[in-house]
Amino acid sequence: MIQTTFLIAWIILMTIYFGISIVIISLLTKNGDLPHKVARAWARSILFASRIRVTVRGLSRIDPDKPYIYMPNHQSYYDIPVLLACLAVQFRWLAKVELFRIPIFGHAMKQAGYISIDRSNRQSAFKSLGKAAETIRNGASVLIFPEGTRSKDGSICSFKKGGFVLAVNSGVPVVPVIVHGTREILPKNQLLIRPGKDVVLEIRTPVETSDYTLKTKNRLMVDVRQIICESFEKGS
Repeated sequence: MIQTTFLIAWIILMTIYFGISIVIISLLTKNGDLPHKVARAWARSILFASRIRVTVRGLSRIDPDKPYIYMPNHQSYYDIPVLLACLAVQFRWLAKVELFRIPIFGHAMKQAGYISIDRSNRQSAFKSLGKAAETIRNGASVLIFPEGTRSKDGSICSFKKGGFVLAVNSGVPVVPVIVHGTREILPKNQLLIRPGKDVVLEIRTPVETSDYTLKTKNRLMVDVRQIICESFEKGS
């Protein structure tokens, strides 16, 4: 419990420090590239304090200069620092609106160009997908959790369709990303953090979307989910 108290205090302190830094830097820059790099430093500080060791596999499968839609599974809040710190490309989060309501952290996310999505409001959700499409057209990648939320039991949940509509409309490849081991650090609905764990971040071959249409987006969703499920079940 002492470790958890220390880590929560550390995360709050780092969030305030780096969050304010991002807000200030965003006033001096024209895009979110530098704020995203600062957010990466925030993530690394959390992994360092938590003694989390991350192994990245398959990074050579992606071109850092090309836009993609990254779709990782979602097991824990620790997925966020793992992806930020170790997915070494520029991307913008497409994340649930609740995260943007967190003081300082949420404002920093907005300043970094991340996009909120309110799934309880259909019109707002479509507007968010439109912003994400514009981000992709401007050459940046987008990351979205296709499950929409963290898994309660460690299995891969059903996928939401929004990200696949975005993929078909934008025409960019979907990159399946599998995070192994974060649930052991901090499962959903638990407050006890278990530091000192090993995590594997696995990047699979991009799935081209040119052969899919809005009518066949469900097949794209099934194909991507199958890749993620097969890799996750095999383990790291």
